[in-house]
Amino acid sequence: MKATGDRKTAVVTGVLFLVTEVAAIAGMLLYRPALDGAAYMAGSGADGRVAAGALCEVVLVLAVIGTGVALYPVLRRQQEALALGYVCGRLLEAAVIAVGIVSMLAVVTLRQDAGAGAATAARALVAVHDWTFLLGPNVVLGANSLALAFLMHRSRLVPRPVALLGLIGGPLILASAVAVLFGLYPQVSTIGSLAALPVFAWEVTLAVRLLTKGFTPAAHRPVVLAS
Repeated sequence: MKATGDRKTAVVTGVLFLVTEVAAIAGMLLYRPALDGAAYMAGSGADGRVAAGALCEVVLVLAVIGTGVALYPVLRRQQEALALGYVCGRLLEAAVIAVGIVSMLAVVTLRQDAGAGAATAARALVAVHDWTFLLGPNVVLGANSLALAFLMHRSRLVPRPVALLGLIGGPLILASAVAVLFGLYPQVSTIGSLAALPVFAWEVTLAVRLLTKGFTPAAHRPVVLAS
């Protein structure tokens, strides 16, 4: 019975991880007109596109929370404290992203109600979104990926090469975000994009593994006592 439940959990989690990737990319592309605050304020016609981007990020928030909640029953059997920490980390990541959504919708409101004269306020709100993007889908995501990959590696819930991607990708995107925070290179840059590739590969590979194979059977992995 537990095996059947774990298989369903694996499928749900795999789908949610894929949803996070699609929603994040779609939101970023749809937001693009509003990321140049002054030009967006002086233009027209992109409000619906920005609203669609916000909707994609709402889906992203729900999927991020969903991955933590869905995995918790499985992870807590391996190490309860770290499993709970992962859930809390996903909640924090979702909360930071939500702040960015509100800031972008506020830019739309400013353009509609205040016009081009509110360009300074719009730039400030775009800056808020940029910082939430750095802190949420970079800093907190890096820490969450490292925690999950460590649990997966220690418990052998997935093959070691899959977990290894997370053990590399999590610290790498976290280190890259810290570098951006201290001005070593721009947030949107070739270096930043390359640093994000391993964690992207980790989430996609994990999703595909969970959808196709599920978790490694308990008989084939060591018992890890919960703490």
